[in-house]
Amino acid sequence: MFALDSNTVIHAFQGKGAVAARLTAIAPSQIAIPAVALYEVQQGVMRSQREIRRRRQLAELLSVCRVLPFDDRAALLAAAIQVDLERSGLQIGPLDTLIAATAMAHGATLVTHNAREFVRVKGLLLEDWFD
Repeated sequence: MFALDSNTVIHAFQGKGAVAARLTAIAPSQIAIPAVALYEVQQGVMRSQREIRRRRQLAELLSVCRVLPFDDRAALLAAAIQVDLERSGLQIGPLDTLIAATAMAHGATLVTHNAREFVRVKGLLLEDWFD
């Protein structure tokens, strides 16, 4: 399963890179979005100059993929990730920690164009569909 980071969703909406093509080549049952990434996307939609269009795109995406909850397992993983990153001095943003933990808790590969941050999370599977 693939969990889409917020930047991946935005790139798909904007037609940037190879994201949309890769997204349509994957079975919808294999696509998910972490709830925290959905929160970030929803903020972007609300701020967009093309809000109506972005709302339609988001509704279409959500009609075919599932939202991965930030649950108790994800919370435990997020805490462990945060402590590990603090100890190594390689912290990432707090929402990125929650997104990474959610993907890991659900056994998903995180699809992001922000690998420079996420690569710091031990055990997190990553792909970048931009190129």
